[in-house]
Amino acid sequence: MIPTDEKLQKVLARAGLGSRREMEKVISEGRVTVDGRVAGLGDRVGAGVKIQFDGKPLRIDTAAIKPRILLYNKPEGEICSRKDPEGRRSVFDRLPRLQGERWISVGRLDFNTTGLLLFTTDGDLANKLMHPSTTIEREYLCRVMGSATPVMMQQLRDGVQLEDGLARFADIVDGGGEGFNHWYYVVIMEGRNREVRRLWESQGLQVNRLKRVRYGSVFIPSKVKVGQWTELNDLDIADVYKMAELPVPAMAPEGGRGRKSR
Repeated sequence: MIPTDEKLQKVLARAGLGSRREMEKVISEGRVTVDGRVAGLGDRVGAGVKIQFDGKPLRIDTAAIKPRILLYNKPEGEICSRKDPEGRRSVFDRLPRLQGERWISVGRLDFNTTGLLLFTTDGDLANKLMHPSTTIEREYLCRVMGSATPVMMQQLRDGVQLEDGLARFADIVDGGGEGFNHWYYVVIMEGRNREVRRLWESQGLQVNRLKRVRYGSVFIPSKVKVGQWTELNDLDIADVYKMAELPVPAMAPEGGRGRKSR
């Protein structure tokens, strides 16, 4: 149940509706009611209250409080927005449906980038993982047209000035290859738009395949094929909260079950 006397924006954020700051905004706009009255900033709620958001009831119960995290193995040709004017497929299309909650994407991957993408129902967790102050390694496997020289690789480790500031690879490992294409494993510490591709382009090299294989301590399990998802168990969820430097929430007994879609 909801802990006694808890801030409304915290309850809404935990239900996956957005960050606490975003929930403060919607409360101030009069879009939330508690037990039939319009809520205000500073309101606190307890167990048994009936909350509506934009006129729709929210399920605020044990299932809503327990955080859920999905790992999705994104294929090429999917966008990370919920809807697309061009009608392209969204990463949200394959995810399991929720009642009274919503999936929040932890960052984005480009349309043509594949690999590991995390989703959570906890808005605070998603916001903290994506915040620039949270330093988390993101590892990619990339196929580059041409072979980088030792000088190029050192420049990419030292840092390159891009249009949005200094960027660099925290690590580069040669993955081998034959012919004109060469594979590399690279690590970045931020989630800037097209950062991996732009870093290679700064050296006159083009990336023609890009896959994220790791986000902090989370890897893609071999059983999760492209286009599939798996739900993290309690131990993995706890690791993600520690990675975000947030308190690990109490888990419901059934939280240890992981699930996968095909």
